[in-house]
Amino acid sequence: MNVSVTSSKTLARVLLHPGFAALIALVFLALATTLKLGLVQQDRAQIQANLTNEAEAMAGLLEREFQIHAEAIRRMAARLNVSPDMTETTWRQDAREYLADFGVYQAIEWIDPQFIVRWLEPMADNENVVGFNVAFSEQRRQALEAARASGRYDISDVIELHQGGKGMVIYAPVGTGDNNRGFIAGVFRMKVLAEQLLDKRVLRDFRVDIHNGDRLSYTLNHSSAVQPHSGYRATAPVSLPSLDWTLTVEPTDQWVEAQRSAWPWLTFGTVLFMGLLTSLTTLLVQLILKRNQALLKTRQELEQEIDQRKLMQQDLARLESTDALTGLANRRFFMEDLAHTLSIADRQMRQVALIMIDLDRFQMLNDTLGHQFGDELLIKVSERLNSLSDERVLVAYSGGDEFMVCQQQLDDIDDVIKLLGQIKQSFAEPFLIQGEDHSITATMGVAVYPQSGLDADALLRNADIALYRAKDQGRDTYQFYTEGMQDREVMRLELDKDLSKALANEEFVLFYQPQLDLDSGEIHSVEALIRWRHPVRGLLPPVEFIPLAEESGRITEIGRWVVMAACRQLARWKGTACEHLRIAVNLSGRELDDEHLVDHIRDALAAEGQSADQLEIELTEEIFIRNLERNRNQLNRLRGLGVQLAIDDFGVGYSSLGYLRDFPVDLLKIDRSFITEVTERYDDAVITRAVINLAHNLGIQVIAEGVETEAQLNFLRNHRCNMAQGYLISHPLPAGDLEKALAEGILLTGLPEGTGL
Repeated sequence: MNVSVTSSKTLARVLLHPGFAALIALVFLALATTLKLGLVQQDRAQIQANLTNEAEAMAGLLEREFQIHAEAIRRMAARLNVSPDMTETTWRQDAREYLADFGVYQAIEWIDPQFIVRWLEPMADNENVVGFNVAFSEQRRQALEAARASGRYDISDVIELHQGGKGMVIYAPVGTGDNNRGFIAGVFRMKVLAEQLLDKRVLRDFRVDIHNGDRLSYTLNHSSAVQPHSGYRATAPVSLPSLDWTLTVEPTDQWVEAQRSAWPWLTFGTVLFMGLLTSLTTLLVQLILKRNQALLKTRQELEQEIDQRKLMQQDLARLESTDALTGLANRRFFMEDLAHTLSIADRQMRQVALIMIDLDRFQMLNDTLGHQFGDELLIKVSERLNSLSDERVLVAYSGGDEFMVCQQQLDDIDDVIKLLGQIKQSFAEPFLIQGEDHSITATMGVAVYPQSGLDADALLRNADIALYRAKDQGRDTYQFYTEGMQDREVMRLELDKDLSKALANEEFVLFYQPQLDLDSGEIHSVEALIRWRHPVRGLLPPVEFIPLAEESGRITEIGRWVVMAACRQLARWKGTACEHLRIAVNLSGRELDDEHLVDHIRDALAAEGQSADQLEIELTEEIFIRNLERNRNQLNRLRGLGVQLAIDDFGVGYSSLGYLRDFPVDLLKIDRSFITEVTERYDDAVITRAVINLAHNLGIQVIAEGVETEAQLNFLRNHRCNMAQGYLISHPLPAGDLEKALAEGILLTGLPEGTGL
């Protein structure tokens, strides 16, 4: 709309500018000039066409007249041929009749076979022609010989006549070959011929040149009074036996001017007059419009001021209730609306659901890919969630990676479950951010009024507790608040507080679970598994505290401690039965994103004097896939260090096989979910065999974890799996128990975790 208003104002300024009227006049002038030039060109073409017609008409007339005179001479020759005893007196009488009938001949001659003029009529002024040899040149002799042999008449070019002046001669043979008795010749003067053939109009308006080939033979009207126009000329061929004549016609200025049309100038004047009239009209309209310009400007300024006041009021209202980044309702507005909604629900005895949404792995993505990425992701998520808004559903942005949804007027708990399904569906498709697709999941906590809280604050607190409970259960899920959750949340918060002191108090310890080499039946490697010896709760498995460490960011410090502890253990095993073992340690995604990871591992190995090939780094399949380019660079640095790289939990993550080719992977660990029923479920058996074959074809070794039965072990051995790990071989053991078990060779008995030997 702003663009349209701006365009309208610009157009108005242009139309009211004084130069606009002048522009109109110039446009009409250009139009008039263009039309005039076009009509002039058309007029010139018509004049040229008329001149060409004149030239062709003259050529046709010349051809017809010559044909008539030539046939007349041929008839006279034919009579002499059939009357060989014709007397000179009779011939002269016949010749005088021809001269009288046609009037164009200067003389008619009888030429004997030796090309000598013998008879001539009239004799007056032509006496010196008798006895003249008409074959005065070799060219003329050859032409006459050819005419006598063929019986066809011959026409000379324009020549100097023996009688004086320029003219032409038509020779008609009397008989052919040996029976030839000479020629009858008709002599024309060119001046007389021009006067006979061309009327006064042609002689007045044109100069006519006769060309024989490229040579000018004669100009029919060469009077100085005829001055041809230099711009026009037309040519026309003249078809005469033995001659290559062309007429060139050039008109006089008077003829050209008579042919010109008045339309070019008439059109030019008319269009120019219309342009001037339009320009004057435009000036008049501009004067009228400018008189109202001040009033219109004042009105527009008033409307703009009113609009600005309205926009300011709208902006103030929006800023009070809307988040600037996402465009959703902010936390303050949401809580006020929730309190109002609960008061209405209390009077109507209706239920209200509050859903807390937390984006999984958002903090890690935000730290790794930058805050710009995080902001764009929040905007994309907001757009999808906002599509669920209606008169009963309000979506708000709480801050960080959390969103809030209020569903009013619940009739049944199924309404909440349906909305939860719609929210999960909003995250089904990847988010296109900075040119790349990113799959994001969300974890949700739900609190329902009045069961889960009687006011807005209580409902929000309990929805938050349900959210953290859902996170503990594995993320990408939802959890309703129930009685007792608050107690568990208190315990979780206390555990998180204790976790901050665990490293300083050296409460962490490593257990080691052996990995059996199925080819040799020996133990060559173990997996290091962290445990927390809590001063109150006892020995805690990783599932109890690792999620807390990841949320709080302490996972990086714990991971460094694990690497350092593993290297120290390798140093302690030197000179024992365990000195050949390789230790595998697990890294989280946050640790892999640490740019100092490789330096820390290198320093830990150097500090304990250990070889890098005795350390194995395990990463889950999900970590491999996330941020492929950055992970590839980091893993290549680890591989360059000399440590072994393994994919943990293969098959339960993204299962994209492309990274097996692109990443420097040494080992692949099949997840326990496939091994548990590998001997009972056909699908698990097929998948396990396929993974083993695929890895071997790529030069990657395979470890199966979760092996608990002899049947599972036999299956893996029969299908060439390289190593096995699980309770059948051994539970995770402290370092001392592991050393004793290896020394006594009792690992396949399945010792319970934490027991000594």
